[in-house]
Amino acid sequence: MIRKGCPGCGNGTELDFSFTMAFQPIVDLQHQRIWGYEALVRGPEGQSAGSILDRVTEATVYRFDQAARVRAIELAGRLFAADDATRLSINFMPNAVYEPAACIRSSLEAARRAGFAHDRIMFEFTENEKFRDIGHLQRIVDEYRKQGFLTALDDFGAGFAGLSLLANFRPDLIKIDMDLLRGIDTDKGRQVITAGIISIARQLGVEVIAEGIETPAELATLRDLGATLFQGYHFARPQLEALPSVSGFEAREPRLDLVH
Repeated sequence: MIRKGCPGCGNGTELDFSFTMAFQPIVDLQHQRIWGYEALVRGPEGQSAGSILDRVTEATVYRFDQAARVRAIELAGRLFAADDATRLSINFMPNAVYEPAACIRSSLEAARRAGFAHDRIMFEFTENEKFRDIGHLQRIVDEYRKQGFLTALDDFGAGFAGLSLLANFRPDLIKIDMDLLRGIDTDKGRQVITAGIISIARQLGVEVIAEGIETPAELATLRDLGATLFQGYHFARPQLEALPSVSGFEAREPRLDLVH
């Protein structure tokens, strides 16, 4: 677990690179609305997330994690409609969190400045990241719930002990990994596995987001399997510091009082 350099959740090492966020919609087809937007790390000129994350070191991981949260919330505060209930989804690095209550303070302050209710912010942790201290992760999830934030398990079905993490933490949502869903319309095995995941989640009271949807056939199959929340290029590609439009869904006006 990376805690070096941030005792008591101090500031850590300064970043020597810049980054921003692109936004991709999460669509609720059952209620025909934009459920939320995921904030995705990008370079200042749209460079890939990988090119930015490759520059994050052990010494800068805490500062980067904190800065990424604040950047996402500040941008969403300008872009989201003032009277909207649309959620903001933020990826975070549990292994960069030293003490949950202390490390959430900058996010709380950013949410206050942006006028964001805590239940509109969802923090995603990924199954692909191997957690060395499950108890520490439990404390993070518990603290975020205490503060009113939503939690989600990302990349479900692609990494380490997904069912175990689901059983232990019971996040508000899981996001089924795109690799499991790719070509699901022609693959009976993928259909059976995905149907099982959706059924388990529903019985646990956990919502499901199917991510990485690229084709109408994939979408139709997943709707038949019971999925209602979707994300992927079929609806919109991520847009740098802006909310991309989705065909068939009206865009809400941004918070003009905060645009600058």
